[in-house]
Amino acid sequence: MSNTNDSGVPLPDLKQGSPTQMRQPKPQAGLEPTGDDPKMAQDLETVLDVPVRVSAILGRTKIDVGQLMQMRPGLVLELDRKVGEAIDIYVNDRLVARGEVVLVEDKLGVTMTEIIKGGK
Repeated sequence: MSNTNDSGVPLPDLKQGSPTQMRQPKPQAGLEPTGDDPKMAQDLETVLDVPVRVSAILGRTKIDVGQLMQMRPGLVLELDRKVGEAIDIYVNDRLVARGEVVLVEDKLGVTMTEIIKGGK
């Protein structure tokens, strides 16, 4: 026998079984929490080849056009970051991490030190 709530929606009869025996709703496809799920890995394969633009921002500054026109080789452009301060890492113009500049052989690289959840 089922009961109904104020909206007329039938409620389960708890006399037939404990609430833990009630059927739980199935999670939506692709939202399963397990990382070992082959279906989830297979779903991700479709986006693994999508190109994204990654930018590592050392710092920023604001100058007038007149100052920009006067720039010459050797002139120092002062940025808003201090030495040793983390740099921002953007993926497609979205802040996703912070990191440090490193030297890899003869090229600059970035080591991620912090992942930003819900990027700005």
